[in-house]
Formats: sequence, C-alpha cells, structure tokens
Amino acid sequence: MWMLTRYLPVAPLSLKPAAATSSGGKTLLTMTPYALKMALLDVAIRTLGITEGERLFPLLRDLMLSVALPEDILVFKGFSKSWRPVESKESQKKDETREDFEARLHEKLADKFDKGQYPFYSTIAYREYVYYRDSFQLALAAPTEALLSEELSRLLTGVNYLGKRGGFIQLVETPRLVDHLPDASFIDLTQDEPHTFRADGVLQMLDDCGKSLTFQRANIYNQERLTLGKDRIIRHIVLPYRLIRSSRGYSHYQRIMEET
Repeated sequence: MWMLTRYLPVAPLSLKPAAATSSGGKTLLTMTPYALKMALLDVAIRTLGITEGERLFPLLRDLMLSVALPEDILVFKGFSKSWRPVESKESQKKDETREDFEARLHEKLADKFDKGQYPFYSTIAYREYVYYRDSFQLALAAPTEALLSEELSRLLTGVNYLGKRGGFIQLVETPRLVDHLPDASFIDLTQDEPHTFRADGVLQMLDDCGKSLTFQRANIYNQERLTLGKDRIIRHIVLPYRLIRSSRGYSHYQRIMEET
C-alpha cells in the first residue's frame, strides 16, 4: 500500500548533498529521503506539537520513498554574494601570555572593523538550482497502514518546501492510497537490496535515516552527535536521466526512455 501525492515546484530548488560545504557544492537532481522525512517531522512538530512529533518520528524514519520526476530537469549554475561572520582562527603562542594574546586578537579585529569587515565580511559562493518543468509525484509506504491513512496524509499537505529554505513547492493533488505504483517512472530512493541500474544514468548520493537514528539525535538543538554511516546513511541511487546539453550557466538532463 502506497500513499501517493503530487507537488509542483513554484521556485527553483537547492538540493545540496550531505558532503557539500556552505560555499559550494553541486546540487542533487532529486530530494533525499532524509530531507523529506525531516520536512514531515517539521510539519508534525509545528501542527501537532513536539510530543506528537517525537511519537511519530520512528514511523517517519522508516518510511519507504519512491519519486516520479519530470521528463526534463534543468540545473542553473552561478555565483552569489554572501556575508559570513568573522571567526578568529588565532591561537595563543607558546611564549605568549594570555593578556598579550587577547591584545593581539583585539588589534586584528579592530583592523577588520576599520575596513568594514567586522562582524561580517563579504565573499562569494557557488550555487546550483534545480528547475522542474512539470510537477513530480511522491509515493510513501509505511510499516503500518494506520499511519498511511491518518497522520501521513495530513503531514503531506503541510509540506511546502524541500531542500534549502526558499525551494517552495505547492501541493496539487490530494494524497490518496493505492495498492501499486501507477507506472514504471517511479524511482525507489530507499532501496537496500542490490538492484539493476542503467550504466548511462546519473549517480546520486542521497542521505537517509538509519535504523539507529533517534529523535534526540535528529534534533539540531540537542547536543547528541549524529554519526554519518550509522544514524545518517548514504544511498547510491542511479537516476534514469542523461545529460543532453550543458554550458557554463546550465545543464539539461532528460529522462532515458525505455526502448520497446
């Protein structure tokens, strides 16, 4: 049993992989299971409260996710100007007193302030944004049908962005239950078993929730550390898309049609 729904992006999406830095990194072509599950958890906490969100977390963590993307995917590339807070990497020298170290640090910060570079300094960052020319479908399967028919449907209607904030999406089809996925265009993003894939497809490294991930570790305001490879795992998924055109400013991917 699957919960099926459809969204239409109303703004370009920024879907950076887990290994990307704040100053750069290529975008993914699809959302990650981890990002979607955290979006559902966010809706649960905002609408039902943190206690209810903690109760639903194990069910959201174990969801299976399939996605049907549009036939064409465009990636726009560019640089943007940004402001970053000044972070001192100075350390106290071996023969330096604490007072001398603080005085030297204060002098450097004062110099940055005189140059207009404190408390923030200007820099540039590489950015990529994904544009879908059409809507996309999500299909979710849960351990229990009770979650599918009740809470999950309400949570899906509350999701309005994916990836970084500003990647807004609009629900265009009410979530509904289906026995089977409607066609072969759906891509399983949470598959564990070895599977066949197209050698000419596009490899994506998508993060997902591990079985050991707890609500406390998923909570960014909690001091418990999240371990990559255990609490947050990486899935290697090959999307059936081919790069057909590219330049300095964009890349155009098109779905590989099955030969009949």
